[in-house]
Amino acid sequence: MKYLSAFLMCCLLCVLPVAAAADAERPNIVVILVDDMGFSDIGCYGSEIPTPNLDALAEGGLRFTQFYNTGRCCPTRATLLTGLYAHQAGVGHMTDNYGVPGYVGALNNQCVTLGNVASSAGYHSLATGKWHVGSKDKKMWPLSRGFDRFYGIPEGGGFYFQVKQGRTIVRNNEVIASAEKPLPEGWYSTDAWIDNGLPFVDEAIAAGKPFLWYLAHNAPHFPLQATAEDIAMFRGKYMSGWDKLSDERYQRQLASGIISSSYPKTARPEKVAAWDSLTAAEQNRFDHMMAVYAACVYRMDKSIGTLVAELKRRNQFDNTLILFMSDNGGCAESGPQGKDVGDPTTADSTWFCGESWAWMQDTPFRKYKHYNHEGGIATPLIAHWPAGIAARGKFYTEPAHLIDIMATVADLSKATYPTELAGHEITAMEGTSLSPAFQNQTLGRETLFWEHEGNAAVREGEWKLVREGGKNPWELYNLKADRTEQNNLASEQPERVKSLTAKWNEWAERCNVSPDGLPKKQGGKKTGVKRKNAAARNAE
Repeated sequence: MKYLSAFLMCCLLCVLPVAAAADAERPNIVVILVDDMGFSDIGCYGSEIPTPNLDALAEGGLRFTQFYNTGRCCPTRATLLTGLYAHQAGVGHMTDNYGVPGYVGALNNQCVTLGNVASSAGYHSLATGKWHVGSKDKKMWPLSRGFDRFYGIPEGGGFYFQVKQGRTIVRNNEVIASAEKPLPEGWYSTDAWIDNGLPFVDEAIAAGKPFLWYLAHNAPHFPLQATAEDIAMFRGKYMSGWDKLSDERYQRQLASGIISSSYPKTARPEKVAAWDSLTAAEQNRFDHMMAVYAACVYRMDKSIGTLVAELKRRNQFDNTLILFMSDNGGCAESGPQGKDVGDPTTADSTWFCGESWAWMQDTPFRKYKHYNHEGGIATPLIAHWPAGIAARGKFYTEPAHLIDIMATVADLSKATYPTELAGHEITAMEGTSLSPAFQNQTLGRETLFWEHEGNAAVREGEWKLVREGGKNPWELYNLKADRTEQNNLASEQPERVKSLTAKWNEWAERCNVSPDGLPKKQGGKKTGVKRKNAAARNAE
């Protein structure tokens, strides 16, 4: 009997590593998307804002130096969720329906989501936070788009303390709060997305399933709102101004290696005043604006600390892949002066940082949210997975894109990406798995494309062709030498411009992209009956 027991114990010890290895091959996956955060707004990408929890994830994992979003809210969400370019999924702009296939304003029936794909592989799929890829009908909400659980805002963001008019808070398919049905005192969106997602994680654990969690923060999107305590931490810290603070961010980026010393920092735009030219009252006002923004970023990082702590408490952290990124660059909406209406510690306030601080937030790049220059589309990406990423505190320097998130989820979950769902043919995903990057191997990336409101770009290797608006000429940059897009080589290399333009045009035709800006809405010259009918079918 003694020998039999020893034999059984030996067998058990032999099996355990195999089981652990099998678990490691199918991690939990948490995809975190923040809203309107600039490239340099977290500590590990150059910021003075304390983000110790994100910095710890970066130190224990990988930082991507050339990861891209689409430059705007809804298209980024559509791309991330589906692994397609946003126009292929029906969300080439925002949530208005233009009556043509690329611009129906909601996810169409030719795409599947991360929830669909992960759930098909036995994952418990949950989403919390800002949805914003279709909300007019419950058929557009997360539970009808492949997710098992949802707590958040179907319509979009736009608040932190109380639901604003035209928005709702939904648990699964039930509206639990609205402008007419207020939230309890002390509710704060940044915390709520974590607090209400953790019970869904517990469901997965109880069922013995891995989980996929799409966590979509509305922070630090306008209207900027934060607690008085959090704002007080940063009041006065921005009195040195955007000129000096942008320089300091740039120096930290150079010192860390996030940015090559060959890239000069983008100069302050003409519309943005020199800080020293402002009056003391103006400087105090701008300091207050940025303090509120910093408070939103700080609280977002703190919530991620809560997430990490709770995953550790549940013994889930080591085999959880966490991916963190932003939906676009810093937000210049409201112009150089920003906006500060009301008290930012209350729900009925409207605060924007504006272009002056957005320039600093996007250090060292050009342009902002909306645009396809690097300041609009470059985002941090932190990848952390103790059981699956051997590197610690390293950089991954090859280009990658939101389209790669779906491919990564399908790969790691061992899901089969469908060709058909509910009688609809599904468009093949566009991206490639990031798994090779986790082992410091090449992704084999070829060409990436962008378009939003006529702003457009194509990147092939180290070359990028980019355009501001649908009517302006193309600009050409060698990003290996000039990622801050200072030296336009279009006039020197017309053949390369011609070649890349042809590739962008081919992509635009294939992916339902209006070639020179937004299409005209139904009834306009660009909206034929056949295309309108196709769009109607896509939106069903």
